[in-house]
Amino acid sequence: MENSAYPTLSRINRIISTVLEWITISLMVLLTLTVTMAVIARLMGQSFSWYDEVAAIMLAWITYYGSALAALHRRHIGFDTVLLAIPDRYRILAVLAGELIVLTFFFLMARAGLQVLDVLAGDTLISLTWVPIQFTQSVIPIGAILFMACQLLSLPAYLRLTAAGISLEHAEIEEEVETELEKNKDRV
Repeated sequence: MENSAYPTLSRINRIISTVLEWITISLMVLLTLTVTMAVIARLMGQSFSWYDEVAAIMLAWITYYGSALAALHRRHIGFDTVLLAIPDRYRILAVLAGELIVLTFFFLMARAGLQVLDVLAGDTLISLTWVPIQFTQSVIPIGAILFMACQLLSLPAYLRLTAAGISLEHAEIEEEVETELEKNKDRV
């Protein structure tokens, strides 16, 4: 979602988007390599004791960082059709109420995540006893804070589009339909 009315915000969004994309892609590559190595080892009659635990943690990390990236691009499930059916004067209030609910949830999640880290102090992974569980579970408050930041960074452009009656969902669908029609026009 481009934010041309706010060039500095747009630049920040692009930088954060790039960083989150690299983190998410790197985690996905690492997870793929880990799973591939574990499968090959198992086929050779060996087994990694740490595989299941590490793969589950990496999947959680991918989920948290990927969710923040989706929030930055406003790609989470939404109700644009319902939102745009609301009269103009109440539409922005509905957006702000929704944002407040989402931000409150993630604030509480970050707070609870920090409390969990305190409880887990001194614990380590079962299979890799040199890895602190606090490190692996730090993704909870970090992911929640990233999600809130991304949600707030994407809010000005989203408010502008919503106030203008433009649906992110419909624009994306129309763009995909046009792309497919263009690709398939020679086949008809």
